[in-house]
Amino acid sequence: MDWLNCLNAALNYIEEHLDDEIDLERTAQIACCSTFHFQRMFSYIADLPLSEYIRRRRMTKAAVDLQNSNDKIIDIALKYGYDSPTAFNRAFHNIHGIAPSVARTEGIILKAFPPISFKITIKGEVEMNYRIEKKDAFKIVGVKQHYSASVEECFESVPKFWQETIQSGIIPSLCSLMDKKPFGILGVSTCMNSNNFDYYIAVATNKETPNDLVEYTIPECSWAIFECIGAMPNAIQTLQKLIVTEWLPTCGYEYANAPDIEVYFEGDQKADDYKCEVWLPVVKK
Repeated sequence: MDWLNCLNAALNYIEEHLDDEIDLERTAQIACCSTFHFQRMFSYIADLPLSEYIRRRRMTKAAVDLQNSNDKIIDIALKYGYDSPTAFNRAFHNIHGIAPSVARTEGIILKAFPPISFKITIKGEVEMNYRIEKKDAFKIVGVKQHYSASVEECFESVPKFWQETIQSGIIPSLCSLMDKKPFGILGVSTCMNSNNFDYYIAVATNKETPNDLVEYTIPECSWAIFECIGAMPNAIQTLQKLIVTEWLPTCGYEYANAPDIEVYFEGDQKADDYKCEVWLPVVKK
């Protein structure tokens, strides 16, 4: 089963469990990746957060149930995972613009969001420069935050973590520890196995870890290392989307069980010619 078939199989699992609990870890297993990677791939390809897609599909089916059955509204709410009538009413109104009780009115207009299936067309409009390199395990030292939120919330939280870290004045101290490749400030996301992961702002070093910092060992792995040129954060966000939608489907590689790494070099990150790197852990299919 290739990469695209795995994604569509995961979507089929979601569709089959809209009126049941959707196990995101099981969904990701079907897609042959971590929950974080699956959510990120989905949002990049569909231009829609996974949580919003699930909500739209559930409210679409709830509307059908309201119009074609005599089931109580509270029972339909429970069927689609809403313990609170208030929460169900809010979700239903956000999608359809009316309350669930009004949906049974003859001639009322409702919205329908059909199931998604992925058929990717590779455009190849933007050049991507990358290399494949195998690296031995190495230690990083820095600061970290633990995340258990959705990938959409993490996209908001991680930049705040960077801002707080820079404002704390600790970056020069980290740079003084840097004594091995990759020579840059690293953003390391240990998002391999679940939706719970640690994000490190750190440097690669062989020096002893200071008491006020934490360490982590990047495992031995092969990496697809992509060059990113442009002002942050737009340039790196665009590149990451291109990697998922253009490179991964045809490259002959898939995600390996290792962290994602961003390498930020010295320079003006707001400049159009600023350079950094995205390291994607890969294994041949």
